[in-house]
Amino acid sequence: MDIEKIITENQGTIVDVRTYGEFQGGNVAGSINIPLNEIPERIEELKVLKAPLILCCASGGRSGQAQHFLSQLGVECYNGGSWLNVNYYKSKTV
Repeated sequence: MDIEKIITENQGTIVDVRTYGEFQGGNVAGSINIPLNEIPERIEELKVLKAPLILCCASGGRSGQAQHFLSQLGVECYNGGSWLNVNYYKSKTV
């Protein structure tokens, strides 16, 4: 799946897994913030979001961990890497 296409065509939900403080310092418009350490207890909340989920963080490490965890639970999701990259794609929204 082409992550850029999913983002530019608003096909899914962008989930930022950085801390609340990092998220407040800058984020992708329309994204939601669920810090990595809260993912396990917020599974049901994540499952009802518009799929696929595009996960992002500062560099792609934490979003990669979240993607691995969620995909094992059957959640359709992709590691979008850095929120700055996701934000760039979002700025090109059709």
